[in-house]
Amino acid sequence: MKALSKNKLYEVERVNNFRELLTRSNNLFSNKIAFIYKNNPKDSNYISHTYKDVYSDVKFLGTSLLSLNLPKKRIAIIGPNRYEWCISYLAITTSGMVVVPLDKALPDNEIENSIIRSEIDAVIFDKKYVEFFKKLKNNPKTNIKQFICMDKVDDFTSLQYLIENGNNLIDSGNDSYNNVVIDNKKMSVMLFTSGTTSISKIVMLSQYNICSNIYSTGCIAKVTSCDTFLSFLPLHHTYESTTTFLYGLYCGITIAFCDGLRYIVQNLKEYKVTGFVCVPLLLESMYKKIRNNIEKKHLTTLFNILTLFCNFLLKFGIDIRRIVFKSVLKQLGGHLRVIVYGAVSMDPTAIKGLSNLGINLLNGYGLTETSPILSAENDLYKKPGSVAFPLPDMEVKIYEPNEQGIGEIIAKGPSVMLGYYNNDEANKEVFRDGWFHTGDLGYYDNDGYLFISGRKKNVIVLKNGKNIYPEEIEILVSRLPFVQENMVFGKPTDDNDLCISVKIVYNREYMEKEYPNISKDNYYDIIWKQIKELNKLLPPYKHIKNLILTDEPMIKTTTQKIKRNEELKRINERGNL
Repeated sequence: MKALSKNKLYEVERVNNFRELLTRSNNLFSNKIAFIYKNNPKDSNYISHTYKDVYSDVKFLGTSLLSLNLPKKRIAIIGPNRYEWCISYLAITTSGMVVVPLDKALPDNEIENSIIRSEIDAVIFDKKYVEFFKKLKNNPKTNIKQFICMDKVDDFTSLQYLIENGNNLIDSGNDSYNNVVIDNKKMSVMLFTSGTTSISKIVMLSQYNICSNIYSTGCIAKVTSCDTFLSFLPLHHTYESTTTFLYGLYCGITIAFCDGLRYIVQNLKEYKVTGFVCVPLLLESMYKKIRNNIEKKHLTTLFNILTLFCNFLLKFGIDIRRIVFKSVLKQLGGHLRVIVYGAVSMDPTAIKGLSNLGINLLNGYGLTETSPILSAENDLYKKPGSVAFPLPDMEVKIYEPNEQGIGEIIAKGPSVMLGYYNNDEANKEVFRDGWFHTGDLGYYDNDGYLFISGRKKNVIVLKNGKNIYPEEIEILVSRLPFVQENMVFGKPTDDNDLCISVKIVYNREYMEKEYPNISKDNYYDIIWKQIKELNKLLPPYKHIKNLILTDEPMIKTTTQKIKRNEELKRINERGNL
């Protein structure tokens, strides 16, 4: 492998739109399985679709959609990760229409609001939403012309019917799909942000935006047609749709749809999964379970010695990690080689621990607004806790850094969005002098690695002028074995200052096993003692002085980001502030 530069390891082919991507994949991987899944977790029958199937179904569906004469040509998709979701997305976009992926976890009123705000003409939905769309049919605010169900149900046109109809139209000489000319830089995807701090905005992305990100990702990570990736993060989110779905098809991988979070380990084994894209919460939980199993078997000392030995050999280019830790890797299916993670900060201890097993962990940073990856580690250059270097074609600077070098991360490049839909005020706020202001804080170290400090809006500013980045303390808290999740925040004090506080969701199973004879009422004292020990690792002004303890999960987005504003509101309502 010849390294071209620190952020461009491989020469890869560019594609400018999804039509080019789909054609390329069909030409290169026609008979290879593109998607594989089961109808339910206990089913022993696997359903698969080749790249040739995908190409044909997309063309047939696209031809049918073009025959519907939709005025604004905007079509929403809502449902779980499934084959029909993917071909709908591709059919809409390769037909020159605009796709609007909707969050399947939203309550009905928010789905309705999203449909109204995006001004869609049609919707493609999973059978779970049949009753919802029956009611919405009579809502004059929505103005939906076509209701299409991914499954065969009464009262609605089925997706399968449209695919068959498209085939018949082509056989009759309809060439409308082939005649579509894709405008690479025109809005093609409308995405709702997660809205962790405010009402969600609608991000406008072009196919050029996303394809630029696909190209840059190919420059830094080697993924091939031999890989099988498990898809379990929601496809409506650009992190999963770009990195697993679209980049996956570009590379010719097989995408296996997960049966649900509780079946991840089972799916890793049965599909012989080699990689997946995920959030840190899952990886930290995975690492804790591995460490707990090692400790239960009293193998900690041996494991640590073997780790040191393997890392010593690595310095000489000898890698025996996957051989030495074969039994541990078998718990993860035995074939797992690469994990891409991001969204929020992750504990470096867990990163090192999983890397020591021989798994290639790649930390990426980005936003929906950047299609999504902005900066990431690659196959050669890594540093635990960092997001390494900006992707090729992207410029990333630190705006107005403080004395520690920390400032707002700003970016420029082909992956940056067209803007927010119908939101001039927000556009003026984030676009300044040609640069996109992310709202995230970070810094470059002396080796040029980019580190994320946290969200600008989350910084706790004390009366003495000290800045505290809650994400840094949250990483330390997450290392405590009983912590399921946690959130650090500033609690207002009587003297107009802020008291560093933490809300911890404890792992009920762990506490019951470790303290079987102690009531829940005493958990607070046990955990507070460990928090005081953790404080010894921090300078006095960062000490945690207030603890809220619960076993109730926090309010999160579908990508497992804690909705801080909503959590603080709940804490306030319950009198914890």
